[in-house]
Amino acid sequence: MDRSKGCIWQSDVFCAATPGEVPDMIPFHKKTIFCTIRMIIPVDIHTHRRPQVPGTAIVNCFPESIVPQKEGWYSVGIHPWYIASFAASLNDSKARFEELLDHPQVLAVGEAGLDKLAEAPLTLQIEVFEYQARLAEEANKPLIIHLVKAVDELLKLKQKIQPVKPWIIHGFRGKAALAEEYLRHGFYLSFGEKYQEEALCIMPSERLFIETDESTVSVDTLYERAAILRKTPLEELRRTIRKNVSEIFFRQ
Repeated sequence: MDRSKGCIWQSDVFCAATPGEVPDMIPFHKKTIFCTIRMIIPVDIHTHRRPQVPGTAIVNCFPESIVPQKEGWYSVGIHPWYIASFAASLNDSKARFEELLDHPQVLAVGEAGLDKLAEAPLTLQIEVFEYQARLAEEANKPLIIHLVKAVDELLKLKQKIQPVKPWIIHGFRGKAALAEEYLRHGFYLSFGEKYQEEALCIMPSERLFIETDESTVSVDTLYERAAILRKTPLEELRRTIRKNVSEIFFRQ
């Protein structure tokens, strides 16, 4: 399916529109029936909480637990903390996972990851990460990454896989020097509630995302704080990140 236009499913009705800076009115049709709905470009690219307004966030789900809601957006992946449960029923889990990536409301793969504090052996984590990264390429969707104490391993995997689709490190809390290293290797970074202010401030606007993850702090508050730190008008920051989301998550 062509996702060069933003798209959602409502029952068996397909809807498409070029994403804009604000919710756009979208014509759609089923056979000869035409009508109009709204599509919202998500401003929160990674959360584990259902947003009050459907479509304003990309909700992260496990393959076995996702139940897409009308007008919602999702990422689906195998978190390194839960690899053991995935491996226990590997064939069934892979089939379900790969099927979900064709769903038009699933915008990204992840959060895939490497975490040296997780129980799963690092060798297994690398195997499952590479599996997801290659699926992201096949599905033509970005990869959202959970990373803890495994920078070298991640960079080696990126060099090995040579992905075309963007890799986004979510919940980045590292120092500015580490942010610059990731930028040199082509990564995008997403910032949540906690981060190093200098790292946020050195980010090129076209590589920046905002997320709530598991925080109870509202995404609006996170945008307001980021705008102040970056000395950028709030609406300009919102427009920039909407543009980033449109280009990375809705364009093939």
